[in-house]
Amino acid sequence: MTQDYYYFVSLLNQKTIKKKVSFSGVGLHSGKIVKICIKPSEPDTGIVFKRIDLKDNNLIYPNFMNVSNTALCTTISNSYGVKVSTIEHLMGALFGLGIDNALVEIDNEEVPILDGSAKLFINEILSVGLESSNKPIKIIKINRKVEFKNSNKFISIEPSKLSLDIDFQLKYQNQTIGNQRNKINVYEDNLEEIFNSRTFCLYEDIEAIKKNGLAKGGSLENAIVVKGENILNPDGLRNKKEFVNHKILDCIGDLFTSGYRMIASVNCSQGGHFMTNSLLRKVFENKDNFSIIEIQERTLPHTLINRSLLRSIA
Repeated sequence: MTQDYYYFVSLLNQKTIKKKVSFSGVGLHSGKIVKICIKPSEPDTGIVFKRIDLKDNNLIYPNFMNVSNTALCTTISNSYGVKVSTIEHLMGALFGLGIDNALVEIDNEEVPILDGSAKLFINEILSVGLESSNKPIKIIKINRKVEFKNSNKFISIEPSKLSLDIDFQLKYQNQTIGNQRNKINVYEDNLEEIFNSRTFCLYEDIEAIKKNGLAKGGSLENAIVVKGENILNPDGLRNKKEFVNHKILDCIGDLFTSGYRMIASVNCSQGGHFMTNSLLRKVFENKDNFSIIEIQERTLPHTLINRSLLRSIA
């Protein structure tokens, strides 16, 4: 039995981070400096956020039913009104790395934006590695097509044989962004450009966004700003499809509020946090729409984690 096969098979078991990792930075919308520490967690505990600046009622579970706001980010809240916002990039990183269980301690109300992508989360977690358990993973298998529409926006999810495919289309009147489309297989494709893609906005929207009390921590250090035909960031774009790729990153993170990895095909046009959350709510309101399957090592020769990360994790 080769070493590669050993890791290939072990990835079908639940995983957590091997050692704690910490991050510090500004919250994109709050403008507050925040520290987080991601710690190992036991099998079947899932991802849990803990507000360590509060003594009581400080646990928040990133479940789609706990999503309380989707204005320019995904915010989760518990029944006591305690919240954590802008969870989507971290959730996307945890999904992509195949992390099923982790405790995220945070000392304020918003996950730090870091560089505006999931790149730093991915790199730091890979530097300490993952710990595999003897508990099999559970996945959601979509059984029939479900769709959600809102004006000119559309998102659907339907059955897939053995993958999570995301087909995302972005349409902007601004010619620099324009019409972008990308289709990925989350478990098979090299997702480096997805994880590295940053959040973005139009220069003319900044004033209105700030009037709504958002983007207080936004800068060219953590977001792409587009003004007319120009990218204001000195280094320009990281990849040709960075705008739609970032939307795909957001979508992956928001899909993980289902609580599991997923076998499905997702198609989205002009989507965002509200659309993905609305879709998940519609999926789970009818048990016929999905199945939750426990995957045993010997029954499925598939990683259900991005293959391009396999050697790094090993």
